[in-house]
Amino acid sequence: MLVVALGALAGAIHRPTNDQFNVPGTEAQQALDLLKAKFPGAGGATARLVFAAPAGKTLDDPRYKTLVSPTVALAGKVPQSVASGKAFAGSLTFSRDRRIAFADLHFLVPVAELEQSTKDALRKVAEPARAAGLEVEFSGGVTATAASTSGSTELIGLAVALIILLITFGTFVTALLPLATALVGVAVGLLGISALTGVAELNSTAPTLATMLGLAVGIDYALFIVSRHREQLAQGVEVRESIARAIGSAGGAVCFAGATVVIALTGMLIVGIPFLSVMGLAAAGTVIVAVLVALTLLPALLAFAGERVAHGRHVGAGPTLGHRWVQHVTRRPALAILGVIVVLGIVALPVLSLRLGLPDDSSKPTNSTERKAYDLLAKGFGPGFTGPLTVVGDASKAKDPKAAATAAVKALGTFPDVAAVTDPVFNAEGKIGIVSVTPRSGPSSQRTKDLVRLIRARSRDAAKRYGITGYVTGRTAINIDTSDKISSGLPAFLVVIVGLALVLLMLAFRSIAVPVKAVLGFLLTIASALGIATWTFQEGHLSSLLGIETASPIVSFLPVLLIAILFGLAMDYEVFLVTRMRESHLRGEAPTAAVVSGFTASARVVTAAALIMVSVFSAFVAGDDVVIKSIAFSLAFGVLADAFLVRMTLVPAVLALLGARAWTLPGWLDRHLPHVDIEGAELV
Repeated sequence: MLVVALGALAGAIHRPTNDQFNVPGTEAQQALDLLKAKFPGAGGATARLVFAAPAGKTLDDPRYKTLVSPTVALAGKVPQSVASGKAFAGSLTFSRDRRIAFADLHFLVPVAELEQSTKDALRKVAEPARAAGLEVEFSGGVTATAASTSGSTELIGLAVALIILLITFGTFVTALLPLATALVGVAVGLLGISALTGVAELNSTAPTLATMLGLAVGIDYALFIVSRHREQLAQGVEVRESIARAIGSAGGAVCFAGATVVIALTGMLIVGIPFLSVMGLAAAGTVIVAVLVALTLLPALLAFAGERVAHGRHVGAGPTLGHRWVQHVTRRPALAILGVIVVLGIVALPVLSLRLGLPDDSSKPTNSTERKAYDLLAKGFGPGFTGPLTVVGDASKAKDPKAAATAAVKALGTFPDVAAVTDPVFNAEGKIGIVSVTPRSGPSSQRTKDLVRLIRARSRDAAKRYGITGYVTGRTAINIDTSDKISSGLPAFLVVIVGLALVLLMLAFRSIAVPVKAVLGFLLTIASALGIATWTFQEGHLSSLLGIETASPIVSFLPVLLIAILFGLAMDYEVFLVTRMRESHLRGEAPTAAVVSGFTASARVVTAAALIMVSVFSAFVAGDDVVIKSIAFSLAFGVLADAFLVRMTLVPAVLALLGARAWTLPGWLDRHLPHVDIEGAELV
């Protein structure tokens, strides 16, 4: 019923997602707001219509010359465009060899509000020129032609997860249970997100992120509960009693683990960026659904399956490989600790050269019209033409606005790294002017960022000298402002997450050493995940293997996502491993023996859970979207490093080295902290 109700709601109020990363309060957004108020139509989407003649030909050839200008004229008349012949009518600019040309198209609304009829009309306008042999491409995201491969990525991840579950449980029926519950949870989550688009603007990355995370945690949470249920059945506990105990024990750990993920994701609101906040809330909602499904639908399915779940391979028998591994680690704990720190430290080194940014058209798939337009513009005019800056001048206080604008434009032309500056175009009152500034460098380069900062710094002088206040906006400036805003909010977010980890784990394990060790291990995981992302996506290694078109800065919100998601997942494995160790210690086992027995009891399930999560994330690396690709790759590596190096190597080594001191808490603190029974240790 819930799925049907959400489906009906989503169908009624659903709106399209978008690829925009606008941030209120930034100068780029202030400029757009000024244009919206004083210059109607000027703050909408802007695209470049790019033409290219075949090799050895030029656009002046009679066959092509009669097609280019009429195509531009028709493009200026599509729905939602600024009327042709007025302020923003497209004017053709030719490359030196006359083989490539472009015209700017301007729309009344942002890209996210362009109707499908507008996009269809643009494609239709280009058909005659293409039929004649010209290459016609569009930049600016107003239309898309790339063939997406993302539809099959979920199936790849699910197939690998099914294989791992079959190996873990040994029966097809039992292996299907975690998959079934995860799929239901993702379906409910996605329908909820679809309904959310009716009341909030949602970035196109959000649904894919929610799918990725929902599948991973949904399968893992069900895996933990099913594994505990099978252990109890093997001990002779009756089916319904075993289900109740599994929900009371492993289900409690699932609630705790899910809560940490949700808190971390909602903590993204601290950064203060709307699209990131909505993305975090959407992903958190999917995790909540996964927890609820694991605690409600899964017990019903387990009751329906009955004794059939008890057949096959039993986790409780004690994995020989895990037992041998933990004995090896605890025998030489100092060496194990040093090894993990050295390995992850080396992997983390590239993070020292980390550059944050947002993807431009150079990172699009090579078969997309945006990427083709980017390549043609870069080839014909230089990389700066692929991401021009829009400078908005407010000359309302100037005695002669047009003279002030002309003087300011002349000054702009002398700035370093400026390739061209257009003449100013004014609104009807003649007081708000717009100038297009073309950098010599590409939109994601450091030199272009420096140019934006220089123009903004000099705008104060322009206000005094010319009486005109300048603002820099446009897609390139918006991306720069967004990256800067995220970077400034990242330290506060990290402090909150680290503090949260210390408090939660102190409550869970009544220890000082366990939380401190967990946080330090988590920081190692984050550093190594960002390091491998920098080495791969920014420096361009493994590009052919991963299908990365162009090396580019790391997506600016990737560190926030990694910290939020990996924090929750790291706490999952910390809880499931260390609670078993603590239980063994509370039963009277010696500290090192408790570490070995607790690890042995949980290692097989945690290994399966980590491999499933890695397989789900890795499957999304095969998609075309560089943002999703970088998120999935970084998460897959982060989970792999955290599960096998930090949680299953560093954790038992540190606990063995500390001995009984690992489980102590100062008396005064112990008296004031509430007691939390995560896995139902007090259940009779």
